[in-house]
Amino acid sequence: MNDKAEHKPLSIGGTVIAAGTRQTIQLTVADLYTGTPVHLPVIVHRGLKPGPVMFLSAAMHGDEINSVEIVRRVLKQPTLTELAGTLLAVPVVNVLAFLHQSRYLPDRRDLNRSFPGSETGSLAARLAQLFLKEVVGKADFGIDLHTGAIHRPNLPQIRADLSNPDNRRLARAFGAPVFLDSKPAEGTLRAYTTAQGIPAILYEACEALRFDETAIRIGVQGVVNVMVELEMLPKGGETSTSSVVPIYARSEGWARAPVSGILRSQVALGDAVKKNQTLGVIGNPFDEREEPVVAPFGGIIIGRVTLPLVYEGEAAFHIARVETPDEVEKKVDQIEAESAEWGGHAEPRIV
Repeated sequence: MNDKAEHKPLSIGGTVIAAGTRQTIQLTVADLYTGTPVHLPVIVHRGLKPGPVMFLSAAMHGDEINSVEIVRRVLKQPTLTELAGTLLAVPVVNVLAFLHQSRYLPDRRDLNRSFPGSETGSLAARLAQLFLKEVVGKADFGIDLHTGAIHRPNLPQIRADLSNPDNRRLARAFGAPVFLDSKPAEGTLRAYTTAQGIPAILYEACEALRFDETAIRIGVQGVVNVMVELEMLPKGGETSTSSVVPIYARSEGWARAPVSGILRSQVALGDAVKKNQTLGVIGNPFDEREEPVVAPFGGIIIGRVTLPLVYEGEAAFHIARVETPDEVEKKVDQIEAESAEWGGHAEPRIV
C-alpha cells in the first residue's frame, strides 16, 4: 500500500484534500451588512506520508496579530516538504474582529468564551461551532496562539491542563521559558479540547496589536519542536530544535495596585522576584505621597501592565510560582539569545 492510500480521508467544508497537497479552504462565516461575505480560511497542508493531524490557530481574538505572523512563518518552513500527517493552519480565526483590530466580535462577544457554540446561536456561537466542526474536531493535537491584551505584554509561555500527560509532553517539547499548569476557563477552546480529550496547548507571548520578533521566533521554533516531538517533521538535518528545557510553574497570581496613580515599574518580563519585593512605585502629579506595589509571593514575572496610569485594584504584575526563579531568569536570557539565530537565513527581523 502506498503512502497516499494509508492516509485517513480528510474533508474540510465538503472539500476532500489529497495527500501531498496544500489547499486553502474558505469556510463561510456570515455576510457583512453590506452583503459582502466573510470567510474563515483554513490552510490544509497534507504530507505524502501518513501521520497525526494537528491544528494551529491564531487570532482567536482579532487584535492578536503576533500569532498571525507565527503561522505565516510556520507555513514557509522548508521542512514541510517532509511532513508526515496533516497541518490545519488557521492564521485568523476571528476574521470579523481582525478587520476591526479588536479583541471582540462586532456584537462585543468574546469568541474564546463562546465554545462549544451553536449553529443557531449568536454570531460568536456560530463561528465557534464552525471552527470546532471543520478544524478542531478533525485534529489529534492542537496549538492555539495568543497574546496579552493591549498594554499588557506576556513573557513567552505555554499554558495547559498538565493533568493530561499528552499536554505535559507537548508543553515541554515547545520550549518556551515557562510552562504553566492552567485549568481552562468555561467557554474557552481549551475547555472544549480538555472535555473532549484532545491534547492542546496555548502559547502566550507579546501584547495585542504589536509584533515582537523574539516572541515570534520562539513561537515558530516551538511549533516546529512540537511537530518534531509528534514525528510529523524529521529530527536533525534542516530541522533545528531548541536546547532550552522549560521550567514548570505550578500556579500564578497578580500583584495589584494598592492605590490609583502613576506607576513607575522596577521589574521587567522574565525577572525573578522575591516575596514582599517592591515591583514598582505609584505616585501622582499633585502630591508627594507614594505607595509601593509589592510581590505577594516569589516567582517570575510573566506579565505586566506597561501603561503607567493605573487604578486601585488594577492587575499590575503577573507572577508565576516556580521553584527556582533565578534559573528561569537564566533560561529567558538563553532562549532570547538562541532565538536571534533561528530562521535568520529566511526572515529579516521585524523592528
